[in-house]
Parts: sequence; C-alpha cells; structure tokens
Amino acid sequence: MEFRRLGRSGLNISEISYGNWLTHGSQVEEDQAQACIKAALDAGITTFDTADVYANTAAESVLGRGLKGQRRESLEIFTKVFWPTGPKGPNDKGLSRKHIIESANASLKRLGTDYVDLYQAHRFDRTVPLEETMQAFADLVRQGKALYIGVSEWNAEQISRGAALARELKIPFVSNQPQYSMLWRVIESQVVPASEREGLSQIVWSPVAQGVLTGKYKVGQPLPAGSRATDENGGANMVKRFLDEKTLAAVAKLEPLAAEAGLSMAQLAVAWVLQNPNVASAIIGASRPEQVYDNVKAAGVKLEPELLTAIDEALGDVVVADPALTVSP
Repeated sequence: MEFRRLGRSGLNISEISYGNWLTHGSQVEEDQAQACIKAALDAGITTFDTADVYANTAAESVLGRGLKGQRRESLEIFTKVFWPTGPKGPNDKGLSRKHIIESANASLKRLGTDYVDLYQAHRFDRTVPLEETMQAFADLVRQGKALYIGVSEWNAEQISRGAALARELKIPFVSNQPQYSMLWRVIESQVVPASEREGLSQIVWSPVAQGVLTGKYKVGQPLPAGSRATDENGGANMVKRFLDEKTLAAVAKLEPLAAEAGLSMAQLAVAWVLQNPNVASAIIGASRPEQVYDNVKAAGVKLEPELLTAIDEALGDVVVADPALTVSP
C-alpha cells in the first residue's frame, strides 16, 4: 500500500480506502461484510469511509464492529453528516448546528470510537448559514471529536467559501469527496483547481463508475444477475446513466488496454483516478473479499502518458465533464 498526504495537512491516508456506502447493513450480510473489512486490513488499507445515512446508520455500526480490537491510532476513520437519519424529523437532516453536533455524537457511538479522523459535510446546505455550519465543525475539532474537516460534492465556489471561514476559525479543512472516474470527470475544470488553491485533496468515490468500468456490463447482453444495476435499492438508478450502448461499447475498448498494461479493468480504473495529483485516495467498496484484493493492486501503479492518451481516445465523447453537474440539493 502507498500513502498520500491529505490536503496541506500532516495526515497520511492509504491511496486505496475502503467504503461501505451500498453494502454493509443492506446488500451484504454481516459475516461477508466483516470478511471484506478484514481483507481491507490485510491488504494494508488503513483508511475507512462511511456515513450516518448509509443503510440508515447500520453501516457505521457494521464498520465499528469490524474495526473493534484494531489499534485505533493505526486507522483513519471518516464519516459524514447531512442526509436524514432516524425518524427524519425537521431537525434530523442538513447542516444546522443542532444536527451536526447530535449526528457526530451518534456516529461516534456507532463507530465505537472517541473521535473520527475526518468529519465531512455530505452535501452543501443552502438553507443554513455557512458560518453556523463551520462554527459547529470548529467546535467538534476543539472538543477532539474530529481531527480534520472535509466536505463531499461541494462545487468550487462552496469550497472557497468554506476554506475562507476555516482559516478564520483556524480549523483544518482538508478534503472534498466527489464522484470521479474515467467516465465522470466533472471536478477537473473547477473543483480541482479551487481545491489546490485552498489546500484540499480529493477522496474520490465510484472510481469504477458503479462497476461499469470493470467491464461486466456488455452491449446487447442481459444485466448480470446480482449486479448493482439489477438492485433498485442498491444503486441501480445511479448506474443507469452509464448503461447506454454507446458508453458500454467505449468501455469495451479499454479491455485490450488494461490487458496490455497487465491490469484488470478494475485496477486500471482505480489507478487512473490516482494519476490525478490532487486525488489523495480512491474509495473502493466490496461485497466479496477477492474484490478488495484485486482493487488494492492499483496502489502505486504508474500509467504511462501513451496509455492515458489511448484511454481518452477510446472513451471519446462518452466522458461527462460538465462542472455544473456538481449539485447539492
């Protein structure tokens, strides 16, 4: 495993991090989830990402049980706040001070830890003054409940505004967590430059585009049984955007490129996002331990310029790059 600094902070995180968005507590049984966490640890992953909303809080509990007994100081545990949880009352969502403080305390209990290494705003909240949000995060940092602060899916302007307040409050605002893959590049033109200016790294999710970049979805063939695209509760709506015939035909052109590089399709996809110097880590998910062992082999891989050019030529105009698609509710 290779490690990278998170933003301008002193925190090192593993290039491959383990996330449990659509699996633990919902799609995957407890024993299998624990086997995947063990595989991640065995493979050298030290960085684990979750959120209170995943499986309506169950994912945090599963992760907490999976990491129990590990040396806490050897791990980086990340979680998030924004989406509704619990009974979903009027204050059970968003980035108000009340919801942030209460959610943080509940997450710590579920994770079985006194602090998280990174606490993230899961989206931007236009209904709450940003000053209130950042002050709540600052209080958590000063209480020792969060060591660093990050965000997810904020656009360039929102990142810059948050960074300005973080400087005033003297708290470490270090990361953004966006969707990013060969097919989904909306952060490249605006979010990445803003993040570089403000000292933030990207911790990217869906580097294999919901599984499409593994090559398992084929033009003219039925969706694989048990795949994410067949599970209406497990991300089918998100993967549909990549399942048109033109996109799948373009992805098929990547197979010989991966083979020539000595990589699986998944390894090529994960390695590709790690070529971006502003990316600190790529989040992988898994329903089986062997998926973890396959994906971690992308750590430390250097893709030659000729291969990167060939990837761009293969994908052509199926790549989505419009920065306006970074949108919070």
